[in-house]
Amino acid sequence: MRKLLFIALTLLVLCACSSSTPEELAARAAQDYYECLIDDRPEEFLQGKADADSLPAAYRSQLLMAINQYCADMRDKHNGLREVQVSENVARRDSSLHLTYAFLLLCYGDSTQEEITVPMVERDGQWLMK
Repeated sequence: MRKLLFIALTLLVLCACSSSTPEELAARAAQDYYECLIDDRPEEFLQGKADADSLPAAYRSQLLMAINQYCADMRDKHNGLREVQVSENVARRDSSLHLTYAFLLLCYGDSTQEEITVPMVERDGQWLMK
């Protein structure tokens, strides 16, 4: 009987630990988008933006140029982006604006770090940058 109770409690703890909160999911999605910058995939980073598929071609091109310039600036000033981590703050939900703010820690090649806030919105079960 004790073993059965122990197994049931273990399964309950595992199930409780495995479910992610919306804030954690938003933070992981933001982390995935910013990791696209490490791998020099600006187009995929842009696809992580809410309404990216409905952007006019000229504006989309300007945004891609800005993303590429941002990456070039990180290379020049900080030896590039080395790693993206979810901050200890994880994320905060703003129910009045229907946004979740993800906190990321950008780790640069020169060993400096910067914490940024990425506003995220959920659309059809997918987290996108606002």
